[in-house]
Amino acid sequence: MNLYQLFTQDRSYTANNFQEPFNSPSTTFTRDPIANISPTYLFHFAFSLYAKGRVLGFKRAKRNQRPDISLVQIEGVKTAADTEFYLGKRVAFVYRAKREVNGSKIRCIWGRITRAHGGSGAVKARFRNNLPAKSFGASVRVMMYPSRV
Repeated sequence: MNLYQLFTQDRSYTANNFQEPFNSPSTTFTRDPIANISPTYLFHFAFSLYAKGRVLGFKRAKRNQRPDISLVQIEGVKTAADTEFYLGKRVAFVYRAKREVNGSKIRCIWGRITRAHGGSGAVKARFRNNLPAKSFGASVRVMMYPSRV
């Protein structure tokens, strides 16, 4: 279940989805997925400007690979239908370099999610400069903007 589904699902409290507390009168447990998450963890994801993702590699065939298109797996996205929310969103690959430029060793390559890739929730992304091969397996930030709502 991704973040978008978590916050948009119906969470009405009925007899079916409510459990009585056990062993302690101060603790309450429910079947509601949001109710059992700690407030700090929930605050981070409710107001986070980005979701985490992993670079899987380049789009490729058996012998040829296309370095201008990178494959990214977004955390919590498991189906092709879930990727609809992220299409058009911006992606940032943030890394550290050896030499300082403008007082910082941290650099960033920006890209954009273009379409889904397969049925398991992976997406294709195009970056302004092709990602280096050292980025395979590294994390990227999938920004929550621009909005398509």
